[in-house]
Amino acid sequence: MEETIKKNERIERTALVTGAGRGIGRAIAVRLAKDGFDVVINYHSNQQEAEATEALCHEANPDIKTLLVQGDVSDEADVQRMVEESTAAFPAIDVLVNNAGITRDNLMLRMTPEDFDAVLRSNLRSCFLMTKFVGRLMLKKRYGRIVNISSVVGLHGNAGQANYAASKAGIVGLTKSTALEYASRGITANAVAPGFIETRMTEVLSEEIKKQMMSRIPAGHFGHPEDIANAVSFLASEQSSYINGQVLSVDGGMQ
Repeated sequence: MEETIKKNERIERTALVTGAGRGIGRAIAVRLAKDGFDVVINYHSNQQEAEATEALCHEANPDIKTLLVQGDVSDEADVQRMVEESTAAFPAIDVLVNNAGITRDNLMLRMTPEDFDAVLRSNLRSCFLMTKFVGRLMLKKRYGRIVNISSVVGLHGNAGQANYAASKAGIVGLTKSTALEYASRGITANAVAPGFIETRMTEVLSEEIKKQMMSRIPAGHFGHPEDIANAVSFLASEQSSYINGQVLSVDGGMQ
C-alpha cells in the first residue's frame, strides 16, 4: 500500500510565468500546468485575463495549484513583493519564465527616447530583476530552470523595431551571463526566440507585412503560442539539465 501511494504521489514543483494573462505567456502557463507544475501567474493590469489563464491551467490539470500575482515586473519593489507572495504560497520557485514584454514600434528617426526606454525597461530590466530575486531562492536550493523569451528580432534586427530588437538582443546576453554565473549550483538559463507567432500583438499588422513575413518562412505558416510553450516545457524539464546558455529559435526556419 505504501509503495502504491508513493508511486501516485505528485511531486510538487512550482513555475512562475510573467505576462501570463494572454498570448504566449498564457500558453506557457497552461502547458506547465499540464506538465504537473503549480503555476504562479503574473499579470500587470488585466485581472480578468489572468483569471481566464488560471481557469485553463486547472482545466489542463485539476491536481495543480495556482496563484495570481499582480505587479509591474520592471519595478523592483513589485518584483520583491511578488516573489514574497509566491514563496508564502509555495515552498520554492523551481522554474522562472520571463515572458512579459511590450512593443512601441516606430522608425528610429521618429522613435522617442521615452518609447525606447519603456521597451527596454519592460522587456529587459524585468528579466534582470526577476532573475535576481528568484535566482537567490534557486541558489539556496541548488536547483532551477530559467527560461527567457527573446525573439528572432533580437538575433537579426527589424526595421521599425530598434527598441524591441535591442531589448531582445539584451535578453540573449543576459541569459548567457546568467548561465555562466549559476551553472555550478544546478541552475540552467536558456532563451527561446520566437519567430512570427499568431498573437494579439501580431494580428494588428497589415496584410502586406504578413505576406512579406510569410515569404521568409520555409514552413509555410505562422507559428502558434503553443509552439513556444512546447519549447519552454522541454527547457523547464529534467531532460534539459545539460543544456545551458543556449538560444532556441522557434521560427519555422525563418530566413
